Amino acid sequence: MDRNMLIKSEGGPLMAEKFNDLAVDIINFEREHQMIDNEIAYGSQLTVERIHDIKSQASVASEEEESLIRRFMQSQG
Repeated sequence: MDRNMLIKSEGGPLMAEKFNDLAVDIINFEREHQMIDNEIAYGSQLTVERIHDIKSQASVASEEEESLIRRFMQSQG
C-alpha cells in the first residue's frame, strides 16, 4: 500500500504528505470502524493527546505504545 495519501487541510487544498505506517493504520482503522481518537485512546489505554500526536506525527510512538494500539485494533477485528 502506498503510504503517500492526499489529505485536505483545514479549509485548504488537497496536499500530498508521507505518513508513517502506524499513523496510516490508525487513520484507516478509524475510517473502517467509524471510530474517533477518543475510542482508540480508551481502548489502548493511552491519552487522546498521545493518539493525536502519533497520528499527526508530532512524535513517534514508542514500541510499547505501538503494541498497545495495534493490540486494540486487532481485538476489534
